[in-house]
Amino acid sequence: MSYPEPRYLGDGGEFSAVHRAGDQVPELPMQTASASYLATGASTHGQFGLYRWDFKGPPSGPDAHFHRAISESFFILSGTVRLFNGQQWINATPGDFLYVPEGGVHAFRNESGEPASMLLLFAPGAPREGYFEGLAGLGKLTAEEQAAFMAYHDTFWL
Repeated sequence: MSYPEPRYLGDGGEFSAVHRAGDQVPELPMQTASASYLATGASTHGQFGLYRWDFKGPPSGPDAHFHRAISESFFILSGTVRLFNGQQWINATPGDFLYVPEGGVHAFRNESGEPASMLLLFAPGAPREGYFEGLAGLGKLTAEEQAAFMAYHDTFWL
C-alpha cells in the first residue's frame, strides 16, 4: 500500500477547507429520519461522500442489499442502530463501526423506537443525495420504475 499520485500540484497550499456548523439544518428532513449532507461526492471531487443520518424514533431502515460500485461504512454516534453484516444483526451503539466493501450484503435499522444517529461514508463519492431524495417517491413508481431507480443508484436487494 502506498500513497496515491498527488492531486494537488501547487507549491504553497491553498485556503480551501470547508466548515459546516453542527447546528446546521439537515438538507433532507423525512418522516422517520433526516439526512445531513456533510460532504457530497461532488464536493470531494468523487473521493467520498459523508452523511449524518438521524433516526427520529419510529422503526425504519432498508432491508438487506449490496452495492456493486461503492463501499459503505457506518459509525454510530448515539442511540442503538441494528446493523446487518451479511451474517448477523448487531446492536451497534455509540463508537461502533462497520465497514462494508463493494458487494457486501448489509442493512441497517432503528428498531428501538428511540432517536439514534450515525455517520454514513460512501467511497468513492457517488451521488447518494438523489437516492435519499428519491426514496420518498418510490411508492408512486411502477415496479419497473422502482427497479430502474435502484439499479441507477447502485442498490441491489436480496
